[in-house]
Amino acid sequence: MTQADTTAQGGLEQVAGPDRVASLTGIRAVAAILVVATHAAYTTGKYIQGYFGLVSARMEIGVPIFFVLSGYLLFRPWVKSLVTGGAEPSIRRYAWHRVRRIMPAYVVTVLIAYVIYHFRTAGPNPGHTWFGLFRNLTLTQIYTFNYLRGYLHQGLTQMWSLAVEATFYVVLPLLAYLLLVVLCGRQWRPRLLLFGIGTLALISPVWLVGVHLTTSIPNGARLWLPTYLIWFLAGMSLTVLQQMGVRCYAFIALPLAAICYVIASTPIAGDPTTSPLGLSQALYKAVFYAAIAGLAVAPLALGNQGWYSRFLATRPMVWLGEISYEIFLIHLITMEFAMVYIMRDHVYTGSMPGLFVATMVVTIPPAWLLHRLTRVRS
Repeated sequence: MTQADTTAQGGLEQVAGPDRVASLTGIRAVAAILVVATHAAYTTGKYIQGYFGLVSARMEIGVPIFFVLSGYLLFRPWVKSLVTGGAEPSIRRYAWHRVRRIMPAYVVTVLIAYVIYHFRTAGPNPGHTWFGLFRNLTLTQIYTFNYLRGYLHQGLTQMWSLAVEATFYVVLPLLAYLLLVVLCGRQWRPRLLLFGIGTLALISPVWLVGVHLTTSIPNGARLWLPTYLIWFLAGMSLTVLQQMGVRCYAFIALPLAAICYVIASTPIAGDPTTSPLGLSQALYKAVFYAAIAGLAVAPLALGNQGWYSRFLATRPMVWLGEISYEIFLIHLITMEFAMVYIMRDHVYTGSMPGLFVATMVVTIPPAWLLHRLTRVRS
């Protein structure tokens, strides 16, 4: 959910053109919109309505898109240093930038949620304790035997993915060291590097097998980084392909992504839940989501300058992309407000499109304000 510090090249100012950086910001808006839409479908009870419910549930693909973007953008400085022979990125600087990027807005959101739900009855709300507050503030809420019964907090249920992202931030320097130093010996060997990334991708299916078939791994481990590592690695592979000069065209990638989405929207990828109960379903979901998100980002990461890139680089899309993180943070709180006070519907009833539109209208102004108050100023 972050963007590398590459905007100094003027990309964000040229939002009307096919600039690659601008389009990568624009796709963050798409990812955030998809997350809001799938939660609108869940809140209005559409998840249980046959194939349409599964299609609505799979709009959670916004999260894998965020993860692919993180893998691509954050791994890029390490790969660039290898290609150019320059100095490796400073881990201290990298860590400070990650903390400075995500924590201010996140801490504000968590504190607001705890204040709101102190005065508003919502159940079940097992995370609404002092220790739950500590766990949520430190992004360690998913590290428990059962997250749903442990530190889950109303208005913050989507933050499991941010906890996964934060873990990736911690692990990425180690992954870079293993791939670039241990495997490649600080030499630019792109095919060997892609082989290493592909090998690391096996961690996800192996982890899923362990979680589903053994009792020694906590049930809550389904929400830990190894389950989703394959999505980050898809982005990391795009970084290597970009340095190799590989090109990907939207007229090929997007239809393939759409086909994968249609397939993933069948029971093959499990019920409309974050973590499928069956092993095969979890494996299919992990692989198909990696393919869909990777294909959605690939034309932008690999230099295609067609209509897809131009659309995502337009001023409205870039503007929404700039506040996409804040939209993600607060949209469940504002969605409940929209459901109760605008739609006036009970939970699991009402119009999904209506709730989606109402939520976006209510969310964008405070998201913009939160962004203005907590953004990183260069």
